[in-house]
Amino acid sequence: MPNRMENMPKRSSNTDKAAHKKVVALVYNGLCVFEFGIVAEIFGLHRPEIEGAWYTFQSVALENGPLQAAGGLEFSASGSEKDLEDAEIIVVPGWRGKDEAVPLSMCRALQAAHERGTRIVSICSGIYVLAAAGLLAGRKVTTHWKYVHDFDARYPEAIVEPDSLYVDDEDIMTSAGSSAGIDLCLHIVRKDYGARIANSVARRLVMHAHRQGGQTQYIEQPVPDENEAHRLSSTLVHIRSNLDKVHSVSSLANLSGMSTRSFQRKFTTLTGMPVGRWIIQERLMRARTLLETSQASIDDIAQAVGVPTVEGLRYHFRNHFGVSPGQYRKRFSL
Repeated sequence: MPNRMENMPKRSSNTDKAAHKKVVALVYNGLCVFEFGIVAEIFGLHRPEIEGAWYTFQSVALENGPLQAAGGLEFSASGSEKDLEDAEIIVVPGWRGKDEAVPLSMCRALQAAHERGTRIVSICSGIYVLAAAGLLAGRKVTTHWKYVHDFDARYPEAIVEPDSLYVDDEDIMTSAGSSAGIDLCLHIVRKDYGARIANSVARRLVMHAHRQGGQTQYIEQPVPDENEAHRLSSTLVHIRSNLDKVHSVSSLANLSGMSTRSFQRKFTTLTGMPVGRWIIQERLMRARTLLETSQASIDDIAQAVGVPTVEGLRYHFRNHFGVSPGQYRKRFSL
């Protein structure tokens, strides 16, 4: 596929799309340091490799100090309630306990911010804070798999998607546990800045550029051994490098040096989905990137990612992303 991809007309970059958006992390006693660190790393770190303005970042506490994070670390917030009022994105890291009451001041601050149009984001058990503030009625959400049943029972008004890594319901965004917060934050960067900038941030984090929110949280089967994983990883690279080609299960199994049955089983174990579904997802993700970063026609993009017809691309794209390729390009092109 390199020739077809390289010849596509490029779009000029616009890194000012999210210029100076203020991100505020809500902090409190019992704060999860890892989840706060995700938010600070992605939104608060100076990024000289990115041209133009980046997010501004503050932490704000609504409890009197000194504050103590999980593990005993004492800390203080960098910002004030005024920063919370000015925020365009507020992130709530994991809450200190699902049975811990959420202070009324915190609920009121989040309610007021939401009414102003602020995007409210939670990571892991931070969703309990959003629910206590009454923000989740009729909203699609997710949380760590170990909290799903408890949360669903306590807050039946929310629409819980138990298997999702993260859920973007416009001004309410929620993620599963811990590292899924990285995926959600990168998703936000992608929405605000586009694929190229999100990929740059992911590279600095030594992360995969993007995982779909609908990807399953965990796989219970054992992962393949090292040799099998290496062979399968090489096969994944081959598919991604040749998305415009036809791939059969038998040809991919042969490439991996496995029987068809063994290949299908181990592929699903490694990726969390069957071969055909994974290839369709990869084609759609590549199509999305091309819609954002190139001026190629939708017909050319369909051919470049291995979908035989424009109608087929539109069908799969709408099923996966909820909008047509043309609508997506209007909203998210750089």
